[in-house]
Amino acid sequence: MSSHDPWRKFCCLLVMLSCMSVGYAQDAPRKLLKKVPVSYPPILKMRGIGGDVRLKVFIKPDGSVRDTEVIGGSAVLADSAQRSVSQWKFSPGDSETTMRVVVHFDPADN
Repeated sequence: MSSHDPWRKFCCLLVMLSCMSVGYAQDAPRKLLKKVPVSYPPILKMRGIGGDVRLKVFIKPDGSVRDTEVIGGSAVLADSAQRSVSQWKFSPGDSETTMRVVVHFDPADN
């Protein structure tokens, strides 16, 4: 066994890992074509309750939203954000993709 074997294995591992990262380029943001306005719950707006809801959006190849997942933010506003975003339409793509979306609720906005 040669003293270069560990280095060869290490170099092969680095090459393999660098090739794997290329696959993530598919998750490039898709263009938003139709945005349904978010329905702000009147009681929450009246009480001045606002904030952000962070969603992970699963977009089908045809551009429609398959599903949404709350990944952070205001729990009381999450349902309204998900109902709206699930109706959004994105540009078509080759495969299903995911995007992160932030929905902002500001009680001062009209």
